[in-house]
Amino acid sequence: QVQLVESGGGLVQAGDSLTLACTFSGRSFVSYAMSWFRQAPGEERKFVAGINWNGDTTLYADSVKGRFTISRDNTKNTAYLRMSTLKPEGTAVYYCAALVSVVVVRGADEYDYWGQGTQVTVSS
Repeated sequence: QVQLVESGGGLVQAGDSLTLACTFSGRSFVSYAMSWFRQAPGEERKFVAGINWNGDTTLYADSVKGRFTISRDNTKNTAYLRMSTLKPEGTAVYYCAALVSVVVVRGADEYDYWGQGTQVTVSS
């Protein structure tokens, strides 16, 4: 059984940076594409960024392109989301998700496993 545990969320000011981590356990990490989604109150869960199994392909939502960077360390079974120049509209619960696939996709319905989420609050 795959388990995903997010960490690194918190309260920051607009313009600050923050790095989230997602620790994976239970299966072979390299068999999974990894993505980050976020969900603000009253809104649906939205794709933020994704990375394929070996890190050579990444996808980003237009709203974060150029400010966020997704990466993974297959020796540590961990995926990361480096968030820079944070904006108040980035306030949300951030979830990591894993998909048994060599390619990364944007659709939340495609993902097999989810973490419990970590809150990120950006004050103006």
